[in-house]
Amino acid sequence: MQDITARQELTPRERFIAALERRPLKGRVPHFELVFFLTMEAFGKVHPLHRAYGQWDQTEEKERQLHREDIAGIFIATAERFQHDAIFVHPNPGDLDETRRLLDVIRDWSGQRYFLMLHGDATFGIPSGDRMVEFSYRMADDPVGMKDEAARMVEAALERGRVLREHGCLDGFALCSDYCLNTGPFLSPDQFAEFVTPYLKQLIAGYREMGFYTIKHTDGNIMPIIDQLVEANPHALHSLDPQAGVDIAEVKRLYGERVCLIGNVNCGLLDTGTDEECIESARYALLHGMPGHGYIFSTSNCIYTGMRLSRYELILDVWRREGIYN
Repeated sequence: MQDITARQELTPRERFIAALERRPLKGRVPHFELVFFLTMEAFGKVHPLHRAYGQWDQTEEKERQLHREDIAGIFIATAERFQHDAIFVHPNPGDLDETRRLLDVIRDWSGQRYFLMLHGDATFGIPSGDRMVEFSYRMADDPVGMKDEAARMVEAALERGRVLREHGCLDGFALCSDYCLNTGPFLSPDQFAEFVTPYLKQLIAGYREMGFYTIKHTDGNIMPIIDQLVEANPHALHSLDPQAGVDIAEVKRLYGERVCLIGNVNCGLLDTGTDEECIESARYALLHGMPGHGYIFSTSNCIYTGMRLSRYELILDVWRREGIYN
């Protein structure tokens, strides 16, 4: 089979896949963001996740299709303007039927140009503040019940994956359960190995068997559990949070031959830092992520509500100038 990276011009989707597979690329490092929330400033459109469709089922199908097309247009316009190689699709409403319909519109309008992904995690993340105590007690009082629940969540996610595979359009999943705070994982490494890692492995193996790519996202200091994350065999790790002390140079040295790396541009500095600090963070991520390939340029979280669009454009300028393979 011919290596697509041998061709002169690859589509953004092909470039993204090549990076996930850690294959050599020429030209610019691939780029995407988990979410680009600044759609009102950029396009005069409310972001799909900021919309509330309280009477969706009551709405005439013709109008529902207009909303789907508006949402699809926002995702495609974002990818085109900011040169994303992938689109993380956030369906709204988020049921399976509407998800498939939205994917259809995006594929119909953009063809195979972009890598399309959905949220697909089903593992225990950091519980919300009002559930932390209950969650912690359950691990001690009902470990079997916790593990049964973890297994059921994974099976439900894989069943959804099977339906989406049958439908087509989708390339992969971003697994977005957060495991870590800035000080380290919410669970100890031993607890993580008991209550999360086996189910993360099962989830990723199931998605891989279906032909999907997987990107494991978590903010925070992942270093105490990074060996378990890599062992779970995702195609990529996303965030590599410098605010939590994660150094992409160290992660690349330890695991760059086993997993694609995405991120490490300090999203906190994009709000509170100087222009020079933002530029330096982007430059550092490129300098240490690019060698040996298997790197995708990204912030360490997303382009969040409240960020100045000019700050995102600032780091994109660094990427355009310096994120180029000879």
